[in-house]
Amino acid sequence: MNIIALQMLFGDRGKYIAMIVGITFAALIMTQQPSIFLGLISRTYSYVGELSLPDIWVMDPTVDFVEESKPLRDTELQRVRGVEGVAWAVPLYKGLLTVLLPDGQRKIIDVSGVDDATLIGAPKIMLKGSIADLRKDDGIIIDSNAASERYSITDATGKKRPLDVGDVLEINDQRAVVVGIAKMERTFTTQPLAFTTYSRAMRYAPGQRRLMTYVLVKVQPGADIATVARRIKAQTGLTAYGKEEFKVVNRTYWMKNTGIPINFGISVFLGFLVGAAIAGQTFHSFVRESLKQFAALKAMGVRNRTLVRMVLLQALVVGVIGYGFGVGLSALFGTAVAGSVLAFYMPWQLLIFSGVGVLLIVMLAALLSLRAVIKLDPATVFRS
Repeated sequence: MNIIALQMLFGDRGKYIAMIVGITFAALIMTQQPSIFLGLISRTYSYVGELSLPDIWVMDPTVDFVEESKPLRDTELQRVRGVEGVAWAVPLYKGLLTVLLPDGQRKIIDVSGVDDATLIGAPKIMLKGSIADLRKDDGIIIDSNAASERYSITDATGKKRPLDVGDVLEINDQRAVVVGIAKMERTFTTQPLAFTTYSRAMRYAPGQRRLMTYVLVKVQPGADIATVARRIKAQTGLTAYGKEEFKVVNRTYWMKNTGIPINFGISVFLGFLVGAAIAGQTFHSFVRESLKQFAALKAMGVRNRTLVRMVLLQALVVGVIGYGFGVGLSALFGTAVAGSVLAFYMPWQLLIFSGVGVLLIVMLAALLSLRAVIKLDPATVFRS
């Protein structure tokens, strides 16, 4: 009977293709749109993830996300170092400054000043140069995305080229020499990233009484990160988050304060509705046109239970094929936009989500059609 069910399904090529298209569209939307959403959300904490050594981030209590610069007193660094369970603590400057490119363009740059002695907070992956080059006079490392895109410059011949090692910049009228190009994950705000030493960042930054943005902490071996963070809060009055907790703080802030979740949620819901409408209507029409075949099977003694199983099999086959096409197209899309400004992240859990959505669509389509099959009179086959 299963073979007969599949022959009936594949025999009506027009409706079969229409159902596949409907399911493919639904699976594509339910996979692609959440993948873009998850990619965007992952960028809200990508900077925190890039700094792998620190266990705890210490900051002003009013900071809501990592790009929000609210400076601390320099004395807070020593207070944090004195907390039980802290192995080491280093300062980090982070702020938006104005940069003058070699061809005269003025841009905004997100500068991070890392600890002079240890260079903790510097990029992990260097494409050109090395982290140690930050110790060179006026040295600065530029993110590769910024160097090749927003900071591309026009040379003396009039041709566009990426910013490269050896190029001389001015940050707030202070000399800066590009000594390295680093590979960094894009951030949610998409501001170009640059790294230099903490002392040099103090020179680049506008004159203020407070400049230190964060204190990065490593806990002692065997110490509990959450416990040490609570001690830091209690003894200093500052806010301290474990790295993973700080990622959640960043993600939560952008999800609560932007319309991104609602917009993508609406897109996914509409994709589900459109796919359900196309597949449901087409499948119902397919079953209605196949009633004579089902009536013939009933007349030969086939039970309703078997006919129901045949209809469900047809729906599942359509769902699996359409789901495969939809997920495949989503994966191709993700491959095409990899490394671009458009974010894309497709974890395995998302495949389950879209798979459940497709299953609901095909089951609804099948259930809408089963009533006609169950109540079918076998005598229909003998009527003209």
